[in-house]
Amino acid sequence: MSEQQPVTDVDRAPTPDAPRGAPCWVNLTARDLESAEKFYGTVLGWEFRATTLGERFAVALKNGRPVAGIGAVATDMQFAVVWTPYFAVPQVDEAAARVRERSATVALGPVSFASGRALVAADRDGAVFGIWDGRLPGGWETWHDNSPVVVRLRTRDAFEAAIFYGGVLQWADGAPDSCTVSYEHDEVVVRSADRVVARLGSGAVDAAPDPVVRPHWEVQFAVDDVESSTTVARSLGATLIDGGTAPAGAWARLRDADGGLFTVITDPARQ
Repeated sequence: MSEQQPVTDVDRAPTPDAPRGAPCWVNLTARDLESAEKFYGTVLGWEFRATTLGERFAVALKNGRPVAGIGAVATDMQFAVVWTPYFAVPQVDEAAARVRERSATVALGPVSFASGRALVAADRDGAVFGIWDGRLPGGWETWHDNSPVVVRLRTRDAFEAAIFYGGVLQWADGAPDSCTVSYEHDEVVVRSADRVVARLGSGAVDAAPDPVVRPHWEVQFAVDDVESSTTVARSLGATLIDGGTAPAGAWARLRDADGGLFTVITDPARQ
């Protein structure tokens, strides 16, 4: 078992329209849409529907509710296969400027969509994240209600990372709708309206060849049975990296057949 265990308590993303700086969506940059749908549909019980973005994009549904997005653009954009959390801001151009002012990188965008604008960035340690400005498409606004998604940053220094993200996403700036930040049990905990929306933990290594060890945002999906989901994932070509049991339940960190890192955790609703 690794020293940093995934958090499996009831962490949930909040309403995308109000909580400035909070996560509002997660997206997989994939190589092939059909393969990604088959893998994650089988492992996580997702169904999929098309989007207005084109034939290489889909929205994943769990029990009829939007959970995540998939875009098969990794090859064309020369991106790694990766799960990326997106954070809500009121002005994406201003957020892009704040990213650059803090010596980080805007990798893509801002790009305009029908309901808003987005960018993809990498923080100073190389962890990739997205920023969204606007309304989520119809149906996605329920993501926060029962989303089985938890986001956690594995970084070199959680305190320094909190200063960076706090500046970019305007955490704890005193505004009524801003997220609050606290340091608890060697982690930085980000809350919106008293709900945990993200956690930041130290210990990652900048130059490590293994992407599991390098700084990155980890996306965790709640499942009914961690062992069963892990077995199915491995049968479809995934690699089990590590796993164990935390106070809130079992967890397993996996790499899909194309190299995308994700974690399955015990669904709090099943406890």
